[in-house]
Amino acid sequence: MKKPIISLNDICFAYEGVVALRHVTLDIYRGETIVLQGDNGCGKSTLLKLLNGLIFPEVGTYQLDEMAITEKALKNARFSKRFHQRIGFIFQDADVQLFCGSVEEEIQFGPVQMGLSETEIHRRTEDLLHLLNIEHLRKRAPYHLSGGEKRKVAIACILSMNPDVLVLDEPLAGLDQKSQVWLIDFLRQLHQAGKTLILSTHNEALAKLLADRLVYLNDNHEIESIVENKPNKATADCV
Repeated sequence: MKKPIISLNDICFAYEGVVALRHVTLDIYRGETIVLQGDNGCGKSTLLKLLNGLIFPEVGTYQLDEMAITEKALKNARFSKRFHQRIGFIFQDADVQLFCGSVEEEIQFGPVQMGLSETEIHRRTEDLLHLLNIEHLRKRAPYHLSGGEKRKVAIACILSMNPDVLVLDEPLAGLDQKSQVWLIDFLRQLHQAGKTLILSTHNEALAKLLADRLVYLNDNHEIESIVENKPNKATADCV
């Protein structure tokens, strides 16, 4: 029987007594694209934060490849480093994760923290600059870039660590049509390459284009339904 890469069992979480997730149980399998949907405030962003170790369940368990992900475990520097290499979080607001003086430095930051060799850091940086077609931005300060350019740099920063799982919160937010089409096509390429993708969106067209399974959260902060979906082969121009 196939084992999940991520297993959530009976997860509950509240912000100062206000429930955000209620008894959430979900298995995610390697190579899947999972799309979270539901109204504002239903718990989508909270669930993504929990998956990335930014918050921790008050009830229930979270496992990555059968390893328990807890606040105590992530206080171990070695464990935490390995965890954050395996799961990459691209925030809705790219400004939250861009802080270096240049695009090149942003992409290099993660591999430097991983302790990779200068040769490997250079190789990954050049590969990503080329892959995302942002070579012309390498010396630019991130805060001077457009929204679409910032999103590309944020993606490059996460991919520089070659994570197994990529998590995105409202990936199309703030992007123009051209940037949206590019990002959707790029996410498709990552899916085809075997990456596990987890994203939240209000965009029904995006969900149908990408998802293997649609996970609907309701206003009671529970998983209301999980629907199998065959990703749409239509062009991303319909988004």
